[in-house]
Amino acid sequence: MEKWYWMTVVVLMGLTVRWAVSLNSYSGAGKPPMFGDYEAQRHWQEVTYNLPIRQWYFNSSDNNLQYWGLDYPPLTAYHSFLCAYVAKFINPEWIALHASRGYESPEHKLFMRTTVLIADLLVYIPAVVLYCCCLKEISIKKKIANALCILLYPGLILIDYGHFQYNSVSLGFALWGVLGVSCDWDLLGSLAFCLAINYKQMELYHSLPFFCFLLGKCFKKGLKGKGCVLLMKLVCTVVASFTLCWLPFFTEWEQTLQVLRRLFPVDRGLFEDKVANIWCSFSIFLKIKDILPRHIQIIISFCFTFLSVLPACIKLILQPSPKGFKFTLVSCALSFFLFSFQVHEKSILLVSLPVCLVLNEIPFMATWFLLVSTFSMLPLLLKDELLMPSVVTVMAFFVACTTFFPVFGKTSEEELKLKSFCISVRRFLLQ
Repeated sequence: MEKWYWMTVVVLMGLTVRWAVSLNSYSGAGKPPMFGDYEAQRHWQEVTYNLPIRQWYFNSSDNNLQYWGLDYPPLTAYHSFLCAYVAKFINPEWIALHASRGYESPEHKLFMRTTVLIADLLVYIPAVVLYCCCLKEISIKKKIANALCILLYPGLILIDYGHFQYNSVSLGFALWGVLGVSCDWDLLGSLAFCLAINYKQMELYHSLPFFCFLLGKCFKKGLKGKGCVLLMKLVCTVVASFTLCWLPFFTEWEQTLQVLRRLFPVDRGLFEDKVANIWCSFSIFLKIKDILPRHIQIIISFCFTFLSVLPACIKLILQPSPKGFKFTLVSCALSFFLFSFQVHEKSILLVSLPVCLVLNEIPFMATWFLLVSTFSMLPLLLKDELLMPSVVTVMAFFVACTTFFPVFGKTSEEELKLKSFCISVRRFLLQ
């Protein structure tokens, strides 16, 4: 009973910080003609409510794709439609076709912020609480501390409640997927992760670890026995979930192709804005975007991404374990962020989620990475006038981590999970 009391306090603290950040500015506030991501989310509600589903992803006189056209998978569109239905009931002006463009008011801001909070409460926060409660071989105090630090991670709070997005939905579904496959609820875990991908295509950052972990489980059970049965069940689950999400867009081949074109806009180039990845850093010395043709950029980024994820994925297939799965999620997500094509600064959140999951195992490295990941989004946060919320939330997270974890304690190579790496480096240097 005491555990649930303190877990409730932790959740309330997380909600308080979230709502405090939501009182500040947001992306594109008072900045016509395009405004920002806040307007993008509102506009998607306008489009999905007023137009038939076959027009959601197509350019038309009623749906100018150059003005925040839908570029996320169907589950995001359905979520926008649901929010629009509630908005219509409260104030039809918020989603009036054409007339509502750039709509801003205190009442509408309250509504939009509330939709993020409700989505967080329904998907992400329960997943965090359950994940921490399921952690093995640690005390109740450590479980509560884990939950507090994960819920106080400033990067996600600042982007969802400051900048304005719904990353907690896709990340929440992904976390439910991690819980499922780690606890041998493989079908439920696969379903949850399929929902994550169908909400935001960037969840592909996590797809290879899920695939390799489940495939490794099938190999371990034997592909001529229980492993084959599990594999067939997993295939059916994935196919069924994708079919249900995409069913309205399977009526015509052109519909499906158009959605895919919107989801993977390669015309935008190798990266956008100030991104803390390899290509953006390298462009300081050599302008790859200007020198190489786009198809060559795609090939190079694919090769680097594939080679960087390969070792961890092979090991996970051969030695599937929940612990190895979590570390492979970190490795693969970071590889995608550093090397893949068309990376956004906010994509670092896809690396930060699995890092949060190993906070208890490598507190020093995890805390350091989560702080740096938030700092890497500073240009975006400054543009949205979120400097003060950034400083306050980063300090709150830092204090929580240093209070409950040995962040400053003497840490060995074994504790940092770097022993084998350090041995390899020493052998190389001594040759």
